[in-house]
Amino acid sequence: MMKTLSNATLPALRRRQPAPAVPAYDRGKLKAGIAHIGVGNFHRVHQAVYIDRCLHLPGHEDWAICGIGLGDSPAARAKAAALARQDHLYTVTEFDADGQTHSRVIGAMIEYLHAPADPEAVLRRLADPAIRIVTLTITEGGYDIDPDGDNSRTAFGYIAESLRRRRNAGLGGYTVVSCDNLRGNGDTARRAVLACAARLDDDLEEWIAAEVSFPNSMVDRIAPGISPLREQCLNEISGVDDLLPAMAEPYLQWVLEDRFVAGRPDFAAAGVELRREAAPYEAIKGRMLNASHMLLAYPGLLLGYRIVPEAMADDDLGTLLKQFMESDVIPLLTAPEGMRLHDYKDSILARFDNPAIADQLTRVAHDGAAKIPVFYTSTLETMLAQDRDCRRAAFLLACFRLYLNGVDAYGGLFDVNEPQLNQTDWSLIRNGPPSAIMDIRAFKSLSLSRHEGMASAFQAVWLTIARQGVRHALQELLYFEAAPTETMRST
Repeated sequence: MMKTLSNATLPALRRRQPAPAVPAYDRGKLKAGIAHIGVGNFHRVHQAVYIDRCLHLPGHEDWAICGIGLGDSPAARAKAAALARQDHLYTVTEFDADGQTHSRVIGAMIEYLHAPADPEAVLRRLADPAIRIVTLTITEGGYDIDPDGDNSRTAFGYIAESLRRRRNAGLGGYTVVSCDNLRGNGDTARRAVLACAARLDDDLEEWIAAEVSFPNSMVDRIAPGISPLREQCLNEISGVDDLLPAMAEPYLQWVLEDRFVAGRPDFAAAGVELRREAAPYEAIKGRMLNASHMLLAYPGLLLGYRIVPEAMADDDLGTLLKQFMESDVIPLLTAPEGMRLHDYKDSILARFDNPAIADQLTRVAHDGAAKIPVFYTSTLETMLAQDRDCRRAAFLLACFRLYLNGVDAYGGLFDVNEPQLNQTDWSLIRNGPPSAIMDIRAFKSLSLSRHEGMASAFQAVWLTIARQGVRHALQELLYFEAAPTETMRST
């Protein structure tokens, strides 16, 4: 019989055989020193796992997490209720490629505030001097601040107002750590906070610049979504009746700039890589791993696959990712000392191939209008400036355009979730030529349609897809050298 999850049942779980690992620290002595906004699957298997390790260290009782949720959907409200019922405990099960599993109860979060239910409680907590670090996983699209709109209920609105209250109370600031997949995520978060601060108080921007730090970071772990069936399987493995089980691959990495204005836990002892600059690591991970994930997702869905390892078992798609990293990305990158890019490429392919993780392609594809510019812009800008072969980039955009139809090559349907596309974008996509995808708001700054090489490559790949399908276009891309422009047009 599975045990329910709560502070009261932890002693019984310790005695259970086989048992998940459970916190060895006294949760009753913990205080929140970190507030985390956006408690999704990724945070629960990444930052919270690192903090759980920190809490096992002597003298770290003041570094537990207060979770904050901004969403107001039924699922968001159900999450808040489930966390409260379980004393904010949950399980994480790691899956090795050979099928071995390792389950652990994470006790790092001791409080959870649902902002739509009580926004003032969130502001009071963020303004509390006990909070010294605020971390974020709000997805790439969460940084799209409307300069003329009401941002008070965004993550950055809450941060700006709480900092205003701290200043007015004579308190210091805190450190804001973005853990989202953005180039210069700390710098991006800083701009968003300052934009919100400017609307509150003429002097607040200057105070934040002096009292708040925004270190950049790079985060990495694959954390698939949890379906009801997978939830049941995870609980059978752990032996715990968990309302919110999470799962992840064994791989775990966090590279973090060591710039904290109000102290920090001993992150290094927990396995965090503290560096003077995170940018080189962020660039490599974004341009290799995240970009490859996107390049796999769109053609993979169109070819009828629904999970990552299924798509990776397709030799053509695996070859596509290998060619992309070897030809389009690695030659344009400089690795930090001690890092071998071809070894990193091999590790990416092996991680995607892990059959136990079974990450959903729709999860990877979600919000492509926000993700593709983040992961491809630097690569594309250099490729276009150097007139390099851009057929793989054109293939990605053509597949993204087809993905927006929500139907694969065999008539199968899949969900399309693109919150960053506005009505103008959708009108351009539905009423314009296929190449109009290059002119939507997300890609417009790259001027892709005005670059002759990119425009020709897109036209060629689109004609091949229209006449002979995605599979033929993919194989032509993989196994034939780039043809001169006129020849490509007549293919």
